[in-house]
Amino acid sequence: MPKQTPMMKQYLEIKEKHTDSILFFRLGDFYEMFLDDAIIASRELEITLTSRGGKDKKDHTPMCGIPFHSADAYIAKLVEKGFKVAICEQVEDPSEAIGIVKREVIRVVTPGTIIDNKALDDKNNNYLSSIYFDKKTKGLGISYVDISTGELYTTEIILGDSELSSVLIDEIAKVKPTELIVNSDLLEQGQVVDDIKKKFNILVNSYPNWAYEYGLSEENIKRQFTVLNLKGLDLADKKHATISTGSLLEYLNETQKIALSHINSINVYSLENYMVLDISTRRNLELVETMRDKSKKGSLLNILDKTSTSMGARLLKRWVQEPLVDKEKIVKRHNIIEHFLENLILMNDVSDLLKNINDIDRLISKVTYGNCNGRDFISLKQSISRLTELKELLINSGNKELAFIGERLDPLTDIYNLIDSSIVDEPPISIKEGHIIKSDYNEALSELKEASVKGKEWLADLEHKERTNTNIKNLKVKYNKVFGYFIEVSKSNFSLVPDYFIRKQTLANAERYVTEELKVMEEKILGSHDKMMSMEYSIFLDIRDKIKNDIERIQKTSKLIANIDVINSLSKVSYENNYIKPNMNTDGIIDIKNGRHPVVEKVLDNEQFVPNDTLLDTDSNRLAVITGPNMAGKSTYMRQVALITLMSQIGCFVPADSADISVVDRIFTRIGATDDLSQGQSTFMVEMNEVSNILNNSTKNSLIVLDEIGRGTSTYDGLSIAWAVTEYISDKSMIGAKTLFATHYHELTELENKLDGVKNYKVVVHEKESGSITFLRKIVRGEADRSYGIEVAKLAGVRKEVIDRACEILEDLEERDEHKETRVTIRSHEPVRNIPLTQVETNIKLPRAKLIEKETLEENQTPLELLAKGDQSYGSVQLIDKPDKSMETIEENIGDYKESIQVLDEFKEIIDKLKSLDMITLTPLDTMNILYELQTKVKKIKD
Repeated sequence: MPKQTPMMKQYLEIKEKHTDSILFFRLGDFYEMFLDDAIIASRELEITLTSRGGKDKKDHTPMCGIPFHSADAYIAKLVEKGFKVAICEQVEDPSEAIGIVKREVIRVVTPGTIIDNKALDDKNNNYLSSIYFDKKTKGLGISYVDISTGELYTTEIILGDSELSSVLIDEIAKVKPTELIVNSDLLEQGQVVDDIKKKFNILVNSYPNWAYEYGLSEENIKRQFTVLNLKGLDLADKKHATISTGSLLEYLNETQKIALSHINSINVYSLENYMVLDISTRRNLELVETMRDKSKKGSLLNILDKTSTSMGARLLKRWVQEPLVDKEKIVKRHNIIEHFLENLILMNDVSDLLKNINDIDRLISKVTYGNCNGRDFISLKQSISRLTELKELLINSGNKELAFIGERLDPLTDIYNLIDSSIVDEPPISIKEGHIIKSDYNEALSELKEASVKGKEWLADLEHKERTNTNIKNLKVKYNKVFGYFIEVSKSNFSLVPDYFIRKQTLANAERYVTEELKVMEEKILGSHDKMMSMEYSIFLDIRDKIKNDIERIQKTSKLIANIDVINSLSKVSYENNYIKPNMNTDGIIDIKNGRHPVVEKVLDNEQFVPNDTLLDTDSNRLAVITGPNMAGKSTYMRQVALITLMSQIGCFVPADSADISVVDRIFTRIGATDDLSQGQSTFMVEMNEVSNILNNSTKNSLIVLDEIGRGTSTYDGLSIAWAVTEYISDKSMIGAKTLFATHYHELTELENKLDGVKNYKVVVHEKESGSITFLRKIVRGEADRSYGIEVAKLAGVRKEVIDRACEILEDLEERDEHKETRVTIRSHEPVRNIPLTQVETNIKLPRAKLIEKETLEENQTPLELLAKGDQSYGSVQLIDKPDKSMETIEENIGDYKESIQVLDEFKEIIDKLKSLDMITLTPLDTMNILYELQTKVKKIKD
């Protein structure tokens, strides 16, 4: 370390308090970084790394710097990469400082505390979250805030038997914070924290336990909201939510270092207030982003978003992720939309007014932080200018809900008048260089501006007078910040310069002069100019403080604007897409006529979307087993039922001819699981995790969508699991939830005759004489007679050689299947696998099975009794219709058949793979990789 200068000592003292941040140290017009901070910043920002120090390189200190006026972009870049940035400013005037200028960190910028509008998406919130976990009580407090808008939310959960990881991940999936602070109890749950980091790629900070003390948290909340107790905030009996909120406020106090007056209300909510959507359902239904590229385009939100304001866009995203479960509140939203659709002129007039309203919430945030300028106030004024007309429109709308909103809407006329009377229409960006306040707003300022104008007139008169006196035609009176006012004469006219001109500066082609008269006037002009700028700045700050005092009023108005904007957006979407008003019930009935998928119907080019009916209830139509080939439309159909239900509970109209929708407490989906390598989980493990979540958390009031359970494991294991899951879900004493279950296991269609409430449906497929097929995408009662796996493979472009060979294998397997024996397997002391001998796994030693004709059984005799009386060397009894020589031969000479059996198994794996492909979700690259894999397997199989 080189010898420390006073400035470096100051730097190191400040850095010691902010070791987890990159320190932006203000030196004049630059922010400088030193030592390790400089090395990191130069690399991440791609700026030049230099050094300071003596001639000896050992004494050099690495450094780099950026201009202070462009710091926001550099800060945003570092924060986006996961760094914290501590901004250290000069907090005293250098001209008045004795010794080194005093400096302090005025703010720490983190991913969750960005306020720069250029770095934020105006249609998305930027949340900072604090989570408190009490491992003794299994209590959880979750709080999150967007400091760019002032929105603060909190909830608490007592986990009971629920798994911490799943509850946390589901809530984080909804909020999507960019930064998370946690207490030590949660940090000790290492796998949980790792899961959060991997799934969401967010910055997770450990925050000290003292910040999670209840007493401190309570004081932080009371101070922030200026209340005597927590009762009025609905936090009196919510210890965990109180602690998570208090710790969040502590973190904001520590990093922002100002009173955040725009955070003046808290939204305390319960998970029971909204439909619960787990992370799988949010992903599978593509509510706010697509699975493939995480884009808004192609999501439900993209279809529904016709909002006119940024506040409305952010609120709509929240509505989509938090459907209501209160029927009365849902119907109120439906009624407003209905009124708009019956009064299209009103709907369009409201929309036109909203289009002229800017992002009020983030403008007010800038007022709080003190980084607003005159242009921000003009933007606020333009927004407010539409409120009086909007208020009148709503009050006179003829709808009581709209009128109620209109009556509560504050037009903020006084704030409009304040800005209109004080700020010029086109103010500069800077607030310290004048020309921002109207002349007639302040009498003293008006006099100074008049003096300034007269001074300019006097200068023009002086220039004209001196040109006449000296006969120097190009003589000019000029000004710059270094030399003030002066008279400039070109070199060719030096001989005409009079004696009373006093030389001030010599240039290559000119001389600059002053006169005694000009000196006197300069002092008057510059004095009035400096006073004018100082006065304008002071007036601007006074206006800012007046507006700051009314932040709560402005925010309430902004919330009402956002609400009406969202309803108006849903109305426009409903009108443009021919949606209908659903009838909401609490009787467990979902009856949809000609329902459509809201997203898919919009992306079809020349193809007309095929609508379908749906009938589910809690009695005879609880569970629908849907069979049919891949690509035929099963997944689209099931998703559309889930989306129509969800849209109705958002408060939106739905894509159908008619819809009677029961309010559901949860929607579960298990669709198209893939390997989660980042979590070390296989396809089957992902499937089973999702199934487990459904079985543990669904109720009779839930809607369950299942697509292909059990395909991630062997055929018989998968079928067994799918069968058992179906039985459990359909059983009223267990769950009895409304369920759509698509499967390739045709054996499950037998359940219609075995279980009450199960009905079979199939996708209609038209098979042409040529052998090709056409998907009609119509769901009807009945069961599919075949899977059309090979035909689908042909449509997917699988090579003809593979298709032809698959047809041969399929024909052979079907012939064998015709002779398959009826059997019952009885377990003995040895574990026995219940599989046909034609599918023996060659690496397993199978206990022999005794073949017994059914006709030889005595009356009421069971296979178990036969086995008990018979040869104990047999592992099972198989009942057959008649002796099958081939089966006995296989049993006795199984070693001779191992190779052929293995070949058949390998071909069956290929066919199963083809059957399980979901062409809708596969990318071209995925398809090529799968085809290459199958082709490689075929080439390796022996003839």
